[in-house]
Amino acid sequence: MKKIIVGISGATGSILARKLIDYLTKIECHVELVMTKPACMTAAYELEDKPKTSKHFTDFLPEEQRKRITRHSIDAIGSTIASGSYKTDGMAIVPCSIATIGALACGLADNLLRRSADVCLKEKRPLVLAVREAPLSNIHLENMLRLSQAGAIISPPVPAWYNKPKTLDEVENHLVGKILSSLNISNDLEKEWQG
Repeated sequence: MKKIIVGISGATGSILARKLIDYLTKIECHVELVMTKPACMTAAYELEDKPKTSKHFTDFLPEEQRKRITRHSIDAIGSTIASGSYKTDGMAIVPCSIATIGALACGLADNLLRRSADVCLKEKRPLVLAVREAPLSNIHLENMLRLSQAGAIISPPVPAWYNKPKTLDEVENHLVGKILSSLNISNDLEKEWQG
């Protein structure tokens, strides 16, 4: 069973994290979940069920899927996912705030989300960063370049119009499919271009 860390920071786009967790647990991956406090605030604002904690964030899932999730406190710096000796198959930070990008680019590992990302970089494991910001300043671009050079996959949630999505759900599914593909997880969400 694959183990994927899903980090959620305070940028807009909570639905993408939720859909990613749903897909991963449906295909029997184990999810190691860590959310920042601003992520909990954003999710409570954006999502209809107004989840206020990481536990509530996954309450929408059937019990069988919830069993495949380990929740970690943002302050639990001694947690399993803070160590390179704990083997995971990668990490996605969805959405990834510019504050998180800046911290990671500077090597700050002062909470569990940042430390887990730092571990993925040093251990050469996939680290997908779904950066949610527009427009981007030179500082943002330089930080993303630095992270890309360190091995991170910068994957802003940018819709693909070539597959002619008819609903927001189709757009979101395609974006989640791109993240899964970057984590080397086959999926039926990302529609392949047929020419």
